[in-house]
Amino acid sequence: MTTMAHALTDSRTMLRRQLLHLRRYPSLTGLLIGMPVVFLLLFAYVFGGTLGAGIGGDRSAYVNYLAPGMLLFTMAGAAAGTAISVATDMTEGIVDRFRSMAISRGSLLTGHVLGSLVQDFLAVVAVLGVALLIGFRPNATAIEWLAVLGVLTATAFALTWFAVALGMVADSVETASNTPMFLSLLPFLGSGFVPTETMPAGLRTFAEYQPFTPIIETLRGLLLGSGIGTSAILALAWCAGISLVSYLWAKRRYNQRVAR
Repeated sequence: MTTMAHALTDSRTMLRRQLLHLRRYPSLTGLLIGMPVVFLLLFAYVFGGTLGAGIGGDRSAYVNYLAPGMLLFTMAGAAAGTAISVATDMTEGIVDRFRSMAISRGSLLTGHVLGSLVQDFLAVVAVLGVALLIGFRPNATAIEWLAVLGVLTATAFALTWFAVALGMVADSVETASNTPMFLSLLPFLGSGFVPTETMPAGLRTFAEYQPFTPIIETLRGLLLGSGIGTSAILALAWCAGISLVSYLWAKRRYNQRVAR
């Protein structure tokens, strides 16, 4: 068996391991779905009337505005689960056991990334389904839906590798559970819940130049036909940059810890 084939086989085995964890502990996926759904219902039904009027519409208009940001909020929340899973493997001795076996070194991280992507999309589909039930009405064409899928995939890939890196540098599972929490704040400090034009000057500047805003605007433009301008280019550039830096960071840290 060639080195590449060996790595692919081991990565598939590690992916199966992660999927078994998802099936064995469904409450983890349930939590990733439950929190965004609670926030979606809260903002739609408690704040939706007022916020909808603020964007020149009503509650149904605000649900349309809100849903794309909630999809990204869902992915950001899933990062904590990925970081915890990686930190658990790194601190409980399983890596030492794998190191004594003829297993491709990078397959463990690949399994975590692929398993997390599956979990992310399960959560996104569930949240999107709830959004449709409460009034979200996208008018995207088939090609635009494919573009949405591409943007979501790129975003999930970037955030997953970033979460893997955070899990690698964490000294404990508890630390890993807290470190990614700031990601869940970024949709609030961007255009996920209200237009950035309504924010104070300093916060508005941060909101417009942080990575989540162009991703949200791209999703919103594709789903609702409002135009995306340069948001797609910025979104993909952010995703590519975060993915590359996070991958190199995680790989270097993993090699350091495995070599101990």
